[in-house]
Amino acid sequence: MRLPRRTARLRLTLLYGGACLTFGAILLAVTYLLTWSVLGTTLTAHPEPGSAPSAAPAQQANQGESRSGAEQTITADRQLLLARSAVALGIVTVAAAGAGWLLAGRVLRPLSTITAAARRISASNLNERLALQGPDDELKELGDTLDGLFARLEASFGAQRRFAASASHELRTPLTRERALLQVTLADPASTTQTWQAVSRELLASNAEQERLIEALLTLASSEAGLSQREPVDLADVTRAALAVPRPGIDRLGLTVAADIQPAVLRGDPLLIQRLVTNLIDNAVGHNVAGGDILIGTHTSDGRAIATVTNSGPVIPPAEVDRLLQPFQRLGPRSARRGGGHGLGLSIAAAIAAAHDAAITVQPRPGGGIAIEVAFPRHPSAPH
Repeated sequence: MRLPRRTARLRLTLLYGGACLTFGAILLAVTYLLTWSVLGTTLTAHPEPGSAPSAAPAQQANQGESRSGAEQTITADRQLLLARSAVALGIVTVAAAGAGWLLAGRVLRPLSTITAAARRISASNLNERLALQGPDDELKELGDTLDGLFARLEASFGAQRRFAASASHELRTPLTRERALLQVTLADPASTTQTWQAVSRELLASNAEQERLIEALLTLASSEAGLSQREPVDLADVTRAALAVPRPGIDRLGLTVAADIQPAVLRGDPLLIQRLVTNLIDNAVGHNVAGGDILIGTHTSDGRAIATVTNSGPVIPPAEVDRLLQPFQRLGPRSARRGGGHGLGLSIAAAIAAAHDAAITVQPRPGGGIAIEVAFPRHPSAPH
């Protein structure tokens, strides 16, 4: 014989029945002992044979017979009480088990709904929700938590699909351009050494663009995977090093760069923090206007290391700001981008900030441009 599966409903039923059996047995035992005591007291109240010396022998004989009959009656009553108590206990236990089975099924019904919905939901229909109804209890809280989890999974899967599609497009575009360039050059019978040299320079530039894209994708992937270790990092040192790197765009556009750098210690990955600061500065340079300005600062507030980068630039609608933190998102036309940008700079910065449990905020400036702030978690040794 196959034993029934040990479901939660069966275990709850056994618990209900076992609890009822235990407490019923205790109650019946106490009742039986009290009845035993009362009947014993009643029997003791009868005078013993021969306790009265002056009584006649016939009267003493009648008292002995009466006491013997009383003892037999009490013994029979006790046995009958014990038998009926056992029967009553069995009936109550069976009834309690049946009621427990029904009650457990009613209480656990939302779990069946959750299990069935979770089996239906997959990567193709993550938009489905449990939407449990009923009292605000632990099961309702579990259902709401799972609905929140499904919503996050849906957003994550959607972002992955969009990212994969955009990444494949970005990688395919330079390959298509390189293939077309080679095919046109090979098909031209008048191509010379100078022509092939020009093609080679074009291919090298395209190869460098693909290398930057792949490096950016790897950085984004490693940032989203989280941190394996953390160590103290001073934002001030990282920002000074990033500002020391030459950027041709600053001279070309005639930008004014101002820095207000103060010590700001955090715990994180030094390489990723360096990439975050570099991306913020590069973004401020690459999306600026001629004669614009950039203000870079680091400081500590309430023990939290904070980095800020503010730059002038084109006017950005407030509704479009959040889109800047998504991969491959650009507000302007593709031809307007400078330096081979792919719309990954701020998304990488956002991923690095998330890996460090930091909050990144982007605010549009009224006259054009944006202000970005990255606030890291509080570091114990950081000054207030």
